[in-house]
Amino acid sequence: MIPYKDENPTHHLPIITFAIIGLNVFSWLIIQGLGEPVALAESVCQYGAIPGALLGSASFNSATDLVCPSVQQSWITVFTSMFMHGGWFHLIGNMWFLWIFADNIEDALRPVKFVIFYLLGGIAAVGAQMISNPDSVVPMVGASGAIGGIMGAYARLFPKVKVHIAIILGFFIMRRTIPAIWMLGLWLGLQGVSAFMAMQSGTQGGVAFWAHIGGFVAGFVLIPLFRGSGDNSVRQI
Repeated sequence: MIPYKDENPTHHLPIITFAIIGLNVFSWLIIQGLGEPVALAESVCQYGAIPGALLGSASFNSATDLVCPSVQQSWITVFTSMFMHGGWFHLIGNMWFLWIFADNIEDALRPVKFVIFYLLGGIAAVGAQMISNPDSVVPMVGASGAIGGIMGAYARLFPKVKVHIAIILGFFIMRRTIPAIWMLGLWLGLQGVSAFMAMQSGTQGGVAFWAHIGGFVAGFVLIPLFRGSGDNSVRQI
């Protein structure tokens, strides 16, 4: 299920959204070497957020490819991890969702508040993943937690806005137009189911589903505080 546009015009140029996309692409190009294996591994270990290292609750070894041996972690990685990715599809998928949903949230908050809101969503996402598995030695990277915050805010502000989605079923593609709250609610539900299954299986690698959930919930809860009760600059529909 891939959203490809929404029926929600903006009133201002989404400068910060462009900048965030640019920073992610720049990081992928310059720091991560377009996914070149050595550069990718070094960037993930150096700039990814590792719960066990940040909390001092895990020891490191080189037993698996998912572990960064002898890594030194700083809390600044909570922020740098938001601009690192694990592969081309990871980057493209995140930037696509950001492009679809972030412009309207930036329009509602304006640039300065939007930057703060975006970063808080990312922090909440990292925090949720750390709480779910504080001993993990797997680096967390990606903008999806912060983007989850954007999606939570979108669900709160624009629940009835029509979102055009493509449903891919093997070789068949169906197009549907559904309210944003349905599409985003289904996305959140899938994250919850996937998070539960990952916990049951005991696997540490893969997708940080709790980060997605944490970011979404934070965005949904925080957006009224950022807009204020008397802010009518954007119609809530």
